[in-house]
Formats: sequence, C-alpha cells, structure tokens
Amino acid sequence: MKADIITIGDEILIGQIVDTNSVFIASEFDKNGIYVRRIYSVPDLEMDIRNTLDDSLQHSDIIILTGGLGPTNDDITKNTLTKYFGGNPILNEAVLAKITEFFKYRGIEVSERNKKQAEVPDNCIVLPNHSGTAPGMVFHKDGKVIVSLPGVPFEMKELVVDQVIPYLQKEFKLPVRYHKTVLTIGIGESALADMIKDWEDQLSPVFGLAYLPSPGMVKLRLSITGTKRTELIKIFNKELDSLTSLIGEDFIYGFDDDTLEKITGRMLLENGYSASTAESCTGGYIAHLITSVPGSSFYFKGSVIAYANEIKSSVIDVPKSLIKKYGAVSKEVAEAMAKGIQNLLKTDISIATTGIFGPEGGSSEKPVGTTWISIALPDKIVTENFLFGDHRGRNITKASLTALNMLRNEIRTLNENIE
Repeated sequence: MKADIITIGDEILIGQIVDTNSVFIASEFDKNGIYVRRIYSVPDLEMDIRNTLDDSLQHSDIIILTGGLGPTNDDITKNTLTKYFGGNPILNEAVLAKITEFFKYRGIEVSERNKKQAEVPDNCIVLPNHSGTAPGMVFHKDGKVIVSLPGVPFEMKELVVDQVIPYLQKEFKLPVRYHKTVLTIGIGESALADMIKDWEDQLSPVFGLAYLPSPGMVKLRLSITGTKRTELIKIFNKELDSLTSLIGEDFIYGFDDDTLEKITGRMLLENGYSASTAESCTGGYIAHLITSVPGSSFYFKGSVIAYANEIKSSVIDVPKSLIKKYGAVSKEVAEAMAKGIQNLLKTDISIATTGIFGPEGGSSEKPVGTTWISIALPDKIVTENFLFGDHRGRNITKASLTALNMLRNEIRTLNENIE
C-alpha cells in the first residue's frame, strides 16, 4: 500500500516553518504498513496542487494533504479540491455547530469568515475536528483515498490517530508492520556495520534494517512486515535478541524513544546517587540535558560552568599549579574539576569536561577536538581522552553524550561489582 504526503503552504517553501506534519504522518503510516512513496511541499497555488494530485493519483493508493484549510484568502486548498473532484460547496450544519461552540467557549463572536469554514464539498466525507475549526475531508477517486487535513500540527495529529488511520484500516487490508529502534553510542556507523555483518547477511527478506547516524550515536531501526502479528513479533524478538547480544550493553543504551539523559537519570535515582557537573568546553550542555528530564531535581544538585581558568581555581578549587604545569585541557585538570565540584556540592558522583572545541586554539600537541572527560565516583575517578573533530557544535553534542554514556557504564559496573 503506497501513499503520498502533500504539505501545502508558502511558509514551508520559504523556510519560515519546518514541515513536522510529514514526519508525523510518515511515522504513523509506517506503523500501519503503509509505504510512503513521496513527500511533496507545494505553494498556495491551485495549479501546483492540481498537478501534484495528478501525479500522486497515478502512483499511490492514498494521498494525504495538510494545510490551506484556514479562513483567510491564501487558504485555497478546500476550493481547489472542490473543483478538482467535481463537487459543490454546501453548508454542513454539524460543522457549523462545532465552530459556533468552539468560539462561544472562548467568548468570541463567530465571524462570517469563520462560518465559511463550515462549507464543505458535497462529495466528501467530513472528519470532525475536535481541536479546531477546519474539518478534515475524505475523497474517493478510482479506488484511491484522498484525505485533506488542517495544517495546525496538534489538530492534524489528533485527526490522523483518531480518524484517518481507523478509516484507512477499514478501506484497505493493511499489512502488519512492527519495528524497534536500537540506540547505540560509542561506536561509529562503519564499525557497527562490521560488527553485525554476518548477522545482517543472513537476515530474512521480511526484515528491514536501517542505519540512522547522528553526532555521537547511531540508531538501528529493525522492522518486519507480514500478515500475522503474533507470529511476526515472535520472529522479530528472536532476531532482536541476536542483534543486541552481538552489540552488547557497552554500546546499547536504550530503545525507541529512550534518551541518555533519561536512562542515566533513572540509574542515578534507582541507586540513590546525587550528581553534579563542572563544565568548561561543554558550556553547561550536560547539565541542560540532565535537567531536561522531569524529576531530575531528585538526583541532580547543580553545575558550575568553569569556562575561565580563574573560575576553575577560585570556585571549584583546581590548583593553579596544575593548570600552569599541564594546561587547562589535561587529565590532571579534568580530574581536579570533577573532585572539586563533587566536594563543593557534596554529591556522590560528578562529571567534568575540559577541551578545545575551536575553530581556533588547537596545537599539534592538542588539536581542536581534544577533550578530557572525568567521572568522579564515590571511591574512584575515571578519566578518558577523546578527539572529537573540528566542528564546535558537534563537539559539544558528542562530548556531552559521551560523558553521560561514561556515567551510565560506570554505574553499571558499580552494580555488577555489588552483585
């Protein structure tokens, strides 16, 4: 079953907004065994919309349009679709009642322009919009299903999940599709591919495997398609177990929507550890990640962004002699920062970072990207050196994620030793 997604609006094409609607629809379709063939973005022009529909109807079974259903003059999608499918606009009393109720609840008088939104083509199936004023519309043509939805993301999402997917499940015999994303860190895409090569080579054609790299990590999306869900999941779990055993917990930190900050936060909480950070090159990004998790106040006490050497010395008690002898970017200073913030904030565990993130400041001995990360634990300190590269933004991300992963692995090791 193939589908096209068409987003309508000049604001997308000029870069004023990001097309998140297509991402959401494609994800929901993938879960339900619908293959997205193409994603289009077209302007608010009737001819462009018509031409795109002509092309999509030749190749796909389902076409989803978002945008252009509002009350202003530039919202031309509904009128275009009315003409395209040979319909006539009629006032839908149920939609009008919904619009009237919507504005009354907000203490606003319904304008004539708003009432016009209750006019829909007489040859469409109306999808009630419970979160806005523009209804969704379903058209049929030559066995194909065309759905037009409002462009407001939260309205569109509700309609897709609650009405569009159930409607398509009734109209078409959709295959079962099941997938899981394995989240890895600390290993590059090529090295990961080499590690699992033999396993991947013997993978059945019913499976799909995609590598999704990003700074500091690689996601592996394993998917399976078939007809019998229970049987598919049994086959899937067997292969997933084989895959995760090959890679191991040193590199796998979670699945699907997990994040390192959530995983490490849960580990800190479950073990009763408090944490702090002393950040130089990462500029507080590690603390930002940690505190982005609700409930982080139960285990995270605080951070010092010790960017300048005088702050390293005066606030977190790094001896000036260490900085003078080894330089601010060194194992010795990283460890002193970790111990200093651990003592200052009286935490069980601390993270410290110091590095050269560029684009200037590097040398032959310490090139741009040189980074020291230190983790101070209750009874030991672990420090590693990395060379992340010459892109400042990516270095901040990579160093922060690497630090959290070091923390994850150290807590794992502590627990294994206790056991």
